[in-house]
Amino acid sequence: MPERIEIEAVHKLYPGGNQALTDVSLRIEPGELVVLLGPSGSGKTTLLRCLAGIERITSGSIRIGERVVAAGRAHHPPEQRNLAMVFQDYALWPHLVARDNVAFALRRSGMGRAERVTAAAAMLARVGLSSLGDRYPNQLSGGEQQRVALARALVGETGLLLCDEPLSNLDADLRERLRIEISSLVRAAGATTVYITHDQAEAFALADRVGVLERGRLVQIGPPEEIYAAPATAFVARFTGLSGTLRGRLLGAAHAAGERVRVTLPTSSTGHLADIDATAMMPLRSGAAVSVMLRPTAVRMV
Repeated sequence: MPERIEIEAVHKLYPGGNQALTDVSLRIEPGELVVLLGPSGSGKTTLLRCLAGIERITSGSIRIGERVVAAGRAHHPPEQRNLAMVFQDYALWPHLVARDNVAFALRRSGMGRAERVTAAAAMLARVGLSSLGDRYPNQLSGGEQQRVALARALVGETGLLLCDEPLSNLDADLRERLRIEISSLVRAAGATTVYITHDQAEAFALADRVGVLERGRLVQIGPPEEIYAAPATAFVARFTGLSGTLRGRLLGAAHAAGERVRVTLPTSSTGHLADIDATAMMPLRSGAAVSVMLRPTAVRMV
């Protein structure tokens, strides 16, 4: 049964004063696939670890389904949160063959040994590894190991799946193919999924919604097309595929964010450059100096 996730005003402060998360609030609907996107140090891994129960939050609350799993002194460990994780480094048991690595996730299910092995074999078939169940991790390629890790996460039919940059160790071509497979598999499983990455293309290809983090703050959350077409801040615009920036001056006032405005670009040695239409990101007075941020799709040669 997919879980609803509610993260309210979460702060995470590490010893030494390092503020990893600041006032993060996020609601994820059952069955939704949310990708947390941001550069290294933005807090996305910390947020995932807090959601998993690997890290304790400093303040705020986290609810999974009907249960508050973190608030004040209350802290449920990972095994009490009905979740599974797929790690960047696969995290497979080296002494177990692929089938037994997957079956290991069912050890608390009450199934007998034979039932666990059968279920594991069926899940390996779903990820395209039915013929490799008897191989040890060191006998598998990186992509095959990640498929085993994904099968292990999905076989238990948990309500929440957490993915910690699972494709970052793979080459570009394999990453592209596994991205499609992961999207299909997690949606077929129906689990609520939180996936973190620093790769914008990966985020936009996978997500129902993308959350962008900057220095521990969730600065924007929305569908991929909204994040791309209407970035809430200059950081979001730059991080999600900015082509260039032009300096200009506003012709007339912008009374609200999202309003279409006219911007005059400065003169150069060859004369006046142009007047262009743009979308204001905030209210602005007439004549204000502005920066116009351009997407590659907004530029054409004439």
